[in-house]
This record gives sequence, C-alpha cells and structure tokens, in this order.
Amino acid sequence: MGLALDIARTVLPLVIVGGIAVFVILRMKHKYEKGTLAKKKTKGAQNLLDSLIPFGMMIGFAVAVLLSIFSPISLLSAMTWGPGIGFLFGYFAYEIYSKREESYS
Repeated sequence: MGLALDIARTVLPLVIVGGIAVFVILRMKHKYEKGTLAKKKTKGAQNLLDSLIPFGMMIGFAVAVLLSIFSPISLLSAMTWGPGIGFLFGYFAYEIYSKREESYS
C-alpha cells in the first residue's frame, strides 16, 4: 500500500500539469485554426502578448523555488507545479491582454 501511495504522489503532479499543458496547447491550436489568434498593432505590444505564456512559466518556477525554500514542500514537487500553474496563468493573461484595446498616449 505504501508503494502505491508513493507512486501516486510522484505521478499525480505530472498528470495534472500535463493536463494543463494539453488544455492550453489545444486551445491555442483551436484559435490558430480558426484564425482568431490575437494581433496587436504595435510591435512592442505584439512581443509582450507573445511573451506572456513563457513569462508565466518563468515566474511560476521562481515562485515555486522560493516557496520550496521557505516551506516544507520539496523542490522536485515545486519544480513540477510552478511552471505548470504559471503556464495556465500565462495563458489567462494572454487571453485577457489579447482582448484589451491598445491605448496611445
């Protein structure tokens, strides 16, 4: 019984984060096929839009490492959860920013 729990504790984060990754990739593929990927008018705004998902992953990783330093969460587990949740938050930021109007000031 203990071995099964150890295996589940190891595999479950990978399955959940893998599910998040598949969800985001399929949503982006669907948008690409429909031709509804967001386009911004300025090059800087488009670069920011294209960078939101990778930035989310990097920020998620950094937060997870800091959390693992100051809490009893293991580093290996944090390295799994952090970028996965950051990937999902980066996708949400992409969706929100793609719907915003550009302001020229």
